[in-house]
Amino acid sequence: MAYLTDIAGLHNYYSSQTSSIYKSTGTEFAADLDSFARTLICGLWRCHKLSEEHTDALNEIYSKGQPRPTYLYWELVSAATSGKPIAVPDFFRARAILDRTLAQSVCRDISDFLRALLLRLCSTELLSEETEYISSVNKLLCSAVSCENVLLFDETVLPTGGQPAPVQLHSEAKPSSAASKVQEKAAEPAESVEDLLAELDELVGMEQIKKDVRSLINLIKVRKLRQENGLAVPDLSLHMVFTGNPGTGKTTVARLLARLYRAIGVLEKGTLVEVDRSALVAGYVGQTALKTREALDKAIGGILFIDEAYSLAPEGGSSNDFGHEAIETILKVMEDERDELVVIAAGYPEPMERFISSNPGLESRFGKYFHFEDYNGEQLFEIFKSQCKKNQYEPDEAAAEYAQKLFTELYENRDENFGNARDVRNIFEKAVARHSDRVAAMEAPTREDLLTLIEADLYPEAE
Repeated sequence: MAYLTDIAGLHNYYSSQTSSIYKSTGTEFAADLDSFARTLICGLWRCHKLSEEHTDALNEIYSKGQPRPTYLYWELVSAATSGKPIAVPDFFRARAILDRTLAQSVCRDISDFLRALLLRLCSTELLSEETEYISSVNKLLCSAVSCENVLLFDETVLPTGGQPAPVQLHSEAKPSSAASKVQEKAAEPAESVEDLLAELDELVGMEQIKKDVRSLINLIKVRKLRQENGLAVPDLSLHMVFTGNPGTGKTTVARLLARLYRAIGVLEKGTLVEVDRSALVAGYVGQTALKTREALDKAIGGILFIDEAYSLAPEGGSSNDFGHEAIETILKVMEDERDELVVIAAGYPEPMERFISSNPGLESRFGKYFHFEDYNGEQLFEIFKSQCKKNQYEPDEAAAEYAQKLFTELYENRDENFGNARDVRNIFEKAVARHSDRVAAMEAPTREDLLTLIEADLYPEAE
């Protein structure tokens, strides 16, 4: 790739350009801009013969202070050849509204920067497809900025590669609402592996889990590539056991895994069906197998997530317990439908050991074991802050200091009832309720009053 002679220089260029933008805005949307820039570059490179140098170059595209991406070659090839239309991202829409409100031109600066970046990454011959694509991207972003209601703006750009129309206006000749929804559901493309792994990285803590998930995805992708090239592949069981206390993110990671499996072509639907003993076990002989099979059928094409799976084999339970019938049914489908279904059994560490040893077939079916550690005090505080940000609340300095101390003590004094992120959610919801009571009593609350959580809002009870 002769036109990228200085990859290190590429990052310096990117970082200096984005830093000038962030001086006036802050770095809140830095990760989103990085992701969008990489998406545009993949669209530009669709007509290129890709190499590892392209991968190295793409990995240099990230803002200072943001995690460095670890794009693999096959991920770049998949992203560049997908042909998925490129739309205006949410962060750009939000920034366009702020620009109009504050009489600023940040979006114009971003558009100019992205145009210059794409030109820098063109081939030395500057193919006509490339110039057409860059022009279309620039037109797309400028049109969004000038649109009266950017939230309803729905134009897209197609990647390079001989496409007949680089810009498609979906607002023209739209089908009926009902027909549109059916068509969208039928043709909904798989999410990109990069976006899903970025979503995984945004989760608080769970560093080992993140490494294990990445390793698992890499293993599956290489296995598929070996199959496509006629090479032998070892047997691989994708059924997993998740151990950990409540609120440690087991269900969240399971949902992400389902979407990742769809993105890499392992599962057709990528959906998650969550069940517990009550959804599998019936009160009469012969009914449990039917009830369990119904849950399994619903999960075909995705993941069946069995919460508190150990309850299917209760300690000291009799041989007549119907949970054993559910286990036998699950084991059979796990084998018969192993290419169409993934089963994740989850629960507390020690009871899950008993569950796995309760039936000889369970240990051989489950190939991966993920353990989710408790969140420490700092991580609980980070989760609290993310809850505030998501719901547009801002703790003031005193409230933030109190919350940090509160979550540190919560972790250090934890017992068997410790709920991890669930406890954080409960504290946040109670704080919002107290905030509502306080603000509702004000004669004329300001916007700042509506946004701000104070220390008293976080007290366990009114003081």
